[in-house]
Amino acid sequence: MMAQVPDPEQRRLAWRCRRGMKELDLLLVEYLQQHWLHARPDEQQSFAQILELPDPVLAAYLLGHADCPEESLRPLLATLRGLAARGLQCRAPAAGGAPPRQP
Repeated sequence: MMAQVPDPEQRRLAWRCRRGMKELDLLLVEYLQQHWLHARPDEQQSFAQILELPDPVLAAYLLGHADCPEESLRPLLATLRGLAARGLQCRAPAAGGAPPRQP
């Protein structure tokens, strides 16, 4: 369940963050809840534009499999890639952790 968002525009964007790929959902909602409110107006507009992209295209941009032709979206895509990388580091197992269980 999504946290309550007071701003009407932020609520509208939160609904648009619901995607077909859970990984995108989580990343986009994290940006919206943690960064969007304090972002510059041009970055907020870029976020709205990014939400218009189809999932496969957005995923390709975020995974570095394709370059975004819209130069104005590139800084925000880099920010989102950074959030994704930090999220992966937080979920990675610690070095020297328990070995995998054998069947």
